Amino acid sequence: MAGTKSFLTAAAFSALICVSYGQSVVHDVIYDKEGGAAFTMDVFKPAKPTGQAVICLVSGGWISTHDAINPMLAGAFTAKGFTVFEVVHGSQPKYVIPEIVKQLQRAVRFIRFNAATYGIQPNEIGVTGASSGGHLSMMLAGMGAPGDPNAKDPVDKTGSELNAVVDFFGPTDFLNWGDTSKQPINDPKLAIFMPAFGLKPEWTKPQTDAYAKDLSPIYKVTANYPPILIIHGDKDPLVPIQQSNLLDAVLETNHVKHKLLVIPGGAHDAKTYLGGLPTAIEWFALNLKG
Repeated sequence: MAGTKSFLTAAAFSALICVSYGQSVVHDVIYDKEGGAAFTMDVFKPAKPTGQAVICLVSGGWISTHDAINPMLAGAFTAKGFTVFEVVHGSQPKYVIPEIVKQLQRAVRFIRFNAATYGIQPNEIGVTGASSGGHLSMMLAGMGAPGDPNAKDPVDKTGSELNAVVDFFGPTDFLNWGDTSKQPINDPKLAIFMPAFGLKPEWTKPQTDAYAKDLSPIYKVTANYPPILIIHGDKDPLVPIQQSNLLDAVLETNHVKHKLLVIPGGAHDAKTYLGGLPTAIEWFALNLKG
C-alpha cells in the first residue's frame, strides 16, 4: 500500500509540473505534539484562493515521511484555487492505526480552528489519500465529531467533521478481503503492513474480528457520511477492487452521495491515480460548497 509520491514518478511528475507554479508554501506547521514528537504539515496556498481546502494524507502502508510531501500534487489543486494541507502522521510500527487516526483527527481540528489564518472556509474542508491514505481518509470521514466544549485546548473544542472525500484504492473491509472467506491477516504479501494493526497474539478470533471490523471504514458509513468519490483500478493486485465495490453498495444503501470511478487496466499505480485525479479535483470543486 504504497504512498502517493511513489505513484507520481518521472513522467507523472512532468505531467503535473505545468500546474505547480503560482503557489506558495509554509513548511513544517506543527499540528500536534505527543510524547516528545511533533507532527507537522506543509500548507500550499494558491495564487487565487476559493476558500476551499483539501487535506492530502501523506501515507503509504501506514508509513508517513516528510520526503513524500509532493509539491507537484499540491499544484494540481492550487491551480484550481484550493488551499492544500499535506499532512504527515506517525508511522507504523511505532504507531498503530487507532493512534494514527487520532493524530489525523487532531490535524482536521487544527486546520478548521485556523481557517481564518489560512483563508479557508471552515465548512469547506475535504480529505484525500491513496491506499492507506485512502483508508485513513475514509476513517476520518466516518469518525468526524463535534469538538469537546470542556477541552482545555481550544483546538480540541473544534469539530473534526469533513465535507467531502476522495479515496484512491483504499482498503475498506478487513473482514472480507477479496471474498468473505479471507482476511488480510492471512495474506502473506500483506505481512509487511500488519504491524500497523497492532494485533495481540493472545487475542481470540472473535476479538481479532471485532478489532478488524473497528478498523474497517465500511462499518462507519451512515446517512451523515460526506460525499465520497472512490477511484480504483480494475487490475489492482494489492487492494482488491472488491473493496471499493463493497463500499459503493453500502453508500448506496445509506443514501450517501457517491461515485465509483473504475480505471480500466489500472493497478495500484500512477495510471490509476493520474487517471482519477481530474475527476477528484472536480469532485471537491462541486462538493465543497458549504
